[in-house]
Amino acid sequence: MKRALFPGSFDPLTLGHYDIIRRGVKLFDEIVVSIGINADKKYMFSLEERKTFVEKAFKNEPKVKVTTYQGLTVDYCKEIDAKFILRGLRNPADFEFEKAIAHTNRKLSKIETVFLLTAAKTSYISSSIVRDVIRNNGDYTVLVPDSVRVK
Repeated sequence: MKRALFPGSFDPLTLGHYDIIRRGVKLFDEIVVSIGINADKKYMFSLEERKTFVEKAFKNEPKVKVTTYQGLTVDYCKEIDAKFILRGLRNPADFEFEKAIAHTNRKLSKIETVFLLTAAKTSYISSSIVRDVIRNNGDYTVLVPDSVRVK
């Protein structure tokens, strides 16, 4: 089975994330979307809310599983027998950052990272931009899947 891990904080899930996952299911037998837990980071949405956003967005896609994890991503890949890490790239800065992580992961565990370019229509969207729009009472709904709704 070709299983890929798509790790992130998903604070919140964006249309960019959604696009990468939808396209990734065509490449892999299963995608495990996993929310990394970092106690030192301050999130806008709780872990349970972020997990629910992803689960609702992919409730009709049996090839997508949603989990959480702590620690090194490569260790979690071993734990769930994922041979690939899936990542999205929006711009050259993303590539440089992700390339360094991919090289490190491959050195630590021989895991391959697969990069997908974001669709042009979502390439400007980031979770930090969405959080900024939410904080300032803007229309964030055009940047996220329907499963992401702020109370």
